[in-house]
Amino acid sequence: MRRLPLFPLPVVLLPDSVMPLHIFEPRYRQMVARCLEFDRKFGLLYHDPDQMGPFQMEPGRVGTVAEIGEFRILPDGRSLLLAHGRERFCIEDGVESDTPYYEAVVSDLSDEEPGDPEELVRNRRRSLDLFVKVLDRFGPSDPEVGAPELELDANREASFRIAAWIYLDPAWQQEFLALTRETDRLRRIDRVLLGVMESEGWHGSN
Repeated sequence: MRRLPLFPLPVVLLPDSVMPLHIFEPRYRQMVARCLEFDRKFGLLYHDPDQMGPFQMEPGRVGTVAEIGEFRILPDGRSLLLAHGRERFCIEDGVESDTPYYEAVVSDLSDEEPGDPEELVRNRRRSLDLFVKVLDRFGPSDPEVGAPELELDANREASFRIAAWIYLDPAWQQEFLALTRETDRLRRIDRVLLGVMESEGWHGSN
């Protein structure tokens, strides 16, 4: 277990994804300064105050460790940075401290061991093939971003890599993030991709 500064936001950062952030609140400016001084890491947690009320550090909440990549501090103290999604974490307990930002004791959240590694590779390959078909047919969900450069290696984790390129509701993403079986995540991805194909009246035959 370890102590981690927390940044609650109404978005979900997935492992192996990159998210641009604009840091303007004084307390989170201080958090970023602390991170840059130490290990450049903080915890990004999904929290929508309009739907969920004030932020609470309930044990069991799942988030993603963000590592600060490129950053730029503006003349007025605000900063622009790229947050790289690393491993997932689970809150064990909140920390009372004199810092203006949230901190918690967290543990790593890891996937369960797959029952059949070969079946998992087949499932990854199926999901990657579906994603490529949808992308070839309809293009990226955000045209300004362009087509993703997705590593199509079925021998490594694929569900988060695919989900990072699909525009999905943050609440859906949060449930997805907390799943500890990659097979379950791939099934959810497949349902989304097949739903896109069916909504367009395309079943891959044309």
